[in-house]
Amino acid sequence: MKKIILSIEGMTCSACSNGLEKYLNKQNGVIEASVNLVMANATIVYDENIITSQNKLDDFVKQAGFKSLGEFKEINLEKNDKKEKIMFIIFTILAIVLMYISMGHMVNLPIFSFLDVKINPINYTICLFVFSIAFIIYGYDILKNGYKNLIHKTPNMDTLVGIGVLSSFLYSVYSMIMIFKGSTESVHNLYFESTAIVIYFIKLGRYIDRISKDKTKDAIQKLVKITPNKATLKVNGKEKQVTLDEIHKGNIVICKPGEKIAVDGEIVDGRAHFDESFITGESKPIGKQKGDKVIAGSINYDGYIEYIAEKIGKESTISEIVRLVIEASNTKAPISKIADKVSGYFVPSIIIIAILTFIVYLILGYEFSQSLVRFVTILVVACPCSLGLATPLAIVVSEGVCASNGILVKKSEILENARKVDTIVFDKTGTLTYGKLKIAKVINFSDMETNKLLQLVGSIESKSTHPIGKAFLDYLEENRFEILDVEDFENITGLGIIGKIDNEKFIIGNSKMLEKYSIENKYIKDEEDLSQDGNSIVYVVKDNNILALIGVNDIIRENALDLIQELNNNKIETIMLTGDNKKTAEKIANEIGITKVISNVLPAEKTNIIKEMKNENRYVLMCGDGINDSPALTTADIGVSVNSGTDIAMDSSDVILTKNDLNGILNLITISKKTIRNIKQNLFWAFFYNCLTIPIAMGLFTKFGVSINPMIASIAMMFSSITVILNALRLKNVKLIK
Repeated sequence: MKKIILSIEGMTCSACSNGLEKYLNKQNGVIEASVNLVMANATIVYDENIITSQNKLDDFVKQAGFKSLGEFKEINLEKNDKKEKIMFIIFTILAIVLMYISMGHMVNLPIFSFLDVKINPINYTICLFVFSIAFIIYGYDILKNGYKNLIHKTPNMDTLVGIGVLSSFLYSVYSMIMIFKGSTESVHNLYFESTAIVIYFIKLGRYIDRISKDKTKDAIQKLVKITPNKATLKVNGKEKQVTLDEIHKGNIVICKPGEKIAVDGEIVDGRAHFDESFITGESKPIGKQKGDKVIAGSINYDGYIEYIAEKIGKESTISEIVRLVIEASNTKAPISKIADKVSGYFVPSIIIIAILTFIVYLILGYEFSQSLVRFVTILVVACPCSLGLATPLAIVVSEGVCASNGILVKKSEILENARKVDTIVFDKTGTLTYGKLKIAKVINFSDMETNKLLQLVGSIESKSTHPIGKAFLDYLEENRFEILDVEDFENITGLGIIGKIDNEKFIIGNSKMLEKYSIENKYIKDEEDLSQDGNSIVYVVKDNNILALIGVNDIIRENALDLIQELNNNKIETIMLTGDNKKTAEKIANEIGITKVISNVLPAEKTNIIKEMKNENRYVLMCGDGINDSPALTTADIGVSVNSGTDIAMDSSDVILTKNDLNGILNLITISKKTIRNIKQNLFWAFFYNCLTIPIAMGLFTKFGVSINPMIASIAMMFSSITVILNALRLKNVKLIK
């Protein structure tokens, strides 16, 4: 099974994206396909044993009436084409001239006599015909796409416009022939200007739409621009300027003061302070030296370093963030299914309504030209642009807002569902606390020197990924103790670790570890004393005898208290779920205002507790460190991990707080509420617009003096899309906690 994101050309409305999505999902070998109208791409999961090359997928896209531009390049987001802009300016001028020639006489504007409709109707007709031909060529892509989609039984906005434009053009050609034969009255049945102006306003709407779509990608584009364009390699002792594409894994890269890190890597020489605020949210410069990791895009403040390239191109942290944001915007929020389903039936229904209106007008005795105007007006005014943009545009804007605020959302459905959260379960270590544990106290019951004891424990803990292990490793580094060779290392999830040094076996863990190996605990009172001071407890055992009791404590996150209070104010229940002992957990919980604590639980037990909460019809958000809490994060309705940017690729949660800021949870809920409200507003205005304008286009309100023609219809259609676009862009101004 493989996944690929293809850039798609030719999609203009939700009927396009829906049609392509349905077509792709029907193909043999395609497991799942999701098409994004705003990002103009398709995410396809396929069986590589059946579909052996990308060319086959490109053919599927072509067969559906669209064009595949190859694999979507996250770091080359599309920009408005300069040629397109020039063409638009030219045809804007032509549209103004055309309107002047065709309608100037209605408002007594001066007209050259050889183009005067009354004096030289033939010249007038030929002029309008030439203009309309030019605009038909300009809008050839619309007519072509409309025809293709009609043939493939996926009629879309282009189909509506194409049928309407060609109908009015062909009838105008017929009237032009009648004028040439001497029937000057037929000049009143010319709709060449309508043909041209409808195409112009469709193009105008798309031009504005494209600019607006680009604005929705601002946050992604800013992430892309974080990395520099060039870098300096060290080759045979000399410096060499290269582009990012020329950097390979294992290359030695040089970074001087004021420069940006080009690719993710590890320092091999030098030291400096770095600004990594775009990833970690830490405003203070971070000191780094040999052996430390550097992230692409971070700024070197004050030192000269050489680092070895480890993650390049798409493997880099920034590229990973961009990829996840784009993939998230390609997933479908449940609310989008409403618009998708409606759009799937909408275009065929409009074509039927337009045809029936045309027939009814003829039956009622109206002239063919009047009936045709109604037919064309309905087709143009009902184009489902705004309906198609309502959901995806709001989702993409919100994804960008999340990304720029350190909230990496992997599925767009999270943006819809986060507002439903009524219970938030927090892990303790590394989540409510910083996870920067320190050895607070050692109660040594053995004959061994405490430093020697800590060296033994630290050497075994160095093999562990748990934050407690990091506390011991830090102690060894600070005191310059050698890490001893460890054999037969074993990690007992949720309990502790085992290892051998010089053929002596040591068991290191919590009180449950003692129970597992039936080790008598004579020091429960000492454990209680350490726990009351907020320490996590580590027992050290050799030959079934407890050698020592070590207290390790942590620092509570500075915004944890405010966060819990705010969640309580919003009637969201907060629960601490931890493997730590009860007294330590309750002490931390009391300090920050959490009233419910579930302690001494294993990772598997956390999962069962989350399931029980969900069975009580709660909507549960679990917040953990993303590593030890993976099963619980996956089980919760929404899993949120507090991680550094370098852990993004390996994380299994739904949401990653890349800035290590718990306020991201509140911000996620706020963005979710605002996004759904915005989508509902967009859908309302899109439906309201069509419900209002279609009856007017049918002529049901002419007796009240309310009527529109195809040109007005195209303008109205454009403004309906602009309304939705502007409303969606308001999401960029959502007030969040910084």
